[in-house]
Amino acid sequence: MREEIIKLLKKEGKLSNESIEEIQQIDIHDFANLVEEIGKEDTEYIKASEISKDMDTEYIGKNLYVYNEVKSTNTVAKFLAMNGAENGTVVISEKQTDARGRSGKSWESPLGGIWLSIILQPNVHYSKLPLITLATGVAVAKAIERTGITSSEIKWPNDIMLHGKKVCGILTEAVTKFNTIENVIIGVGIDANIDISDFPEELQDGTTTLADELGRKEDENTLIRIFLEEFEKISELFNNEGFEEILKEWRKRSYSIGKIVEVREPFNKNYDAYVLGISREGALVVEKIDGTLEKVISGECIIKN
Repeated sequence: MREEIIKLLKKEGKLSNESIEEIQQIDIHDFANLVEEIGKEDTEYIKASEISKDMDTEYIGKNLYVYNEVKSTNTVAKFLAMNGAENGTVVISEKQTDARGRSGKSWESPLGGIWLSIILQPNVHYSKLPLITLATGVAVAKAIERTGITSSEIKWPNDIMLHGKKVCGILTEAVTKFNTIENVIIGVGIDANIDISDFPEELQDGTTTLADELGRKEDENTLIRIFLEEFEKISELFNNEGFEEILKEWRKRSYSIGKIVEVREPFNKNYDAYVLGISREGALVVEKIDGTLEKVISGECIIKN
């Protein structure tokens, strides 16, 4: 984290006169004001003022930090959270150069996409953490539906699909202390107006964009505002333990239920199974070939043709 924050500050000219030796002597927490300062400067495409205009939220996005380019919005958000950023603070970047998805997979983040992270301080038990990812998926799907697309589906645990192709990924990271959630960093990447040819060739067939689906470009600032509004609604449900309502909305949009999948869990052998549903804890319930039932808590499920 320290290296990424220093590179951001040097790139933006905030540490141009200091030597490497001098920088190494500075406490990392002393950089927080500089990082916030950069996030309040004007950017070319994403505009905090446009997002905030008419935004109907109480706390989500009331503090917005927008950057031209960072390695990862999750890293910047985590750093700000460690230095007192308020609940609902949002970090946005026009580009990410080294973002990561689940299992360390690369997260392509060129211009034209929506790359943001939300700092959340939920007042819930640690065991409910998996439901935050599912709730975020519902918020993304509802935001996409407000653009006029009615075919959004959610692939367990963290992808939004349109006509069988991925349009959004979610990465949730918890900052915990003694099994207590201090902060949750929720990274969201939406392929809004990206040219698919900007992606590596191996990703192009399985990826789509909102622009391709709509036949027109969608204003990125407007879409961010819509998503933050939907996220606050689902966040309030989460905080008030409205888990059944969240799961109901998730199940209505499930891309995984009813399909044959290859289950890939950490430290376990891969196996094929039929997806029966989702548990109250957010685990995927599957039936293995031998008829036994399993709850998949973490990992991924690859849809089989």
